Amino acid sequence: MNDRAQFDDPHLESLLPKIPFTRRGFIASSLASGFALAAGPVAAQTAIITPADGLDVGAAQVPVSGGGLPVYFAAPKKAGKYATVIVIPEVFGMHEYQRDICRRLAKAGYYAITLDPFFRIGDLSRIADIKEVIGKANTLADEQMLSDLDALVAFVESQPKANTKKLGITGMCRGGRTVWMYTAHNNKIKAGVSWYGGLNPNPPAQPLTPIDVADKLNAPVLGLYGGADQGIPLDAVERLRAALFAFGKDKESMIHVYEGMPHAFHADYRPSYRKEAAEDGWKRMLVWFKKNGVA
Repeated sequence: MNDRAQFDDPHLESLLPKIPFTRRGFIASSLASGFALAAGPVAAQTAIITPADGLDVGAAQVPVSGGGLPVYFAAPKKAGKYATVIVIPEVFGMHEYQRDICRRLAKAGYYAITLDPFFRIGDLSRIADIKEVIGKANTLADEQMLSDLDALVAFVESQPKANTKKLGITGMCRGGRTVWMYTAHNNKIKAGVSWYGGLNPNPPAQPLTPIDVADKLNAPVLGLYGGADQGIPLDAVERLRAALFAFGKDKESMIHVYEGMPHAFHADYRPSYRKEAAEDGWKRMLVWFKKNGVA
């Protein structure tokens, strides 16, 4: 495993909450399972199911141009205001994986909210053909995505349990790319964690990459990448690292590479899941948020 730098305060790890994960079997082929169809058969033995006991969970629609942005949120049931984390979905859109991540974060003491950024295009989680999913997802323009997230932040600011003065963002795959892009867009973000966020341009909808906006980051971002990710080669990761260094952002942001790990190593519902790297990344994410004022 390669680090550019270590955490400034290793004792932060001792402050991390112990999160109980409940695993259970279920019928992987069932549509009721709520996972993305194009991701393939659900890995029932490793898929994490976090119960909602002790939590307030719910769904809503945030008014945006062209309709209502679907969101799902979770927070501790106890009254109070909690540091807030936005969870950005993979290319498949919002499905059970992101909802469960919200519940995991709520168990850790956060108000967590996810969304379906592709809702105008359709429910991509219900499409079985991965090529069709990618083709449709690639039509979402960055301008629209950033505008929708601004609306989401405004919505969260009105929620009684959300403390948006302590606002973080995380996401996987396409969502990981969005972490970099949105942290460069909105100065209300205090910290971001990008899990294997894509580094290639996709004009005309996504003409820029995280490398292109490295100089504009408003907050520290932790990038977690797999050393054997066939879609994000290490030379691209190193170009991102070099860009952070060139603009002096490496003093705040950093990259961590998990040697030998594939893309989507955190996706516990998929065969790509790698338990050790996923759990280590989750721990690093919580430490990163705590270190940078999102706790």
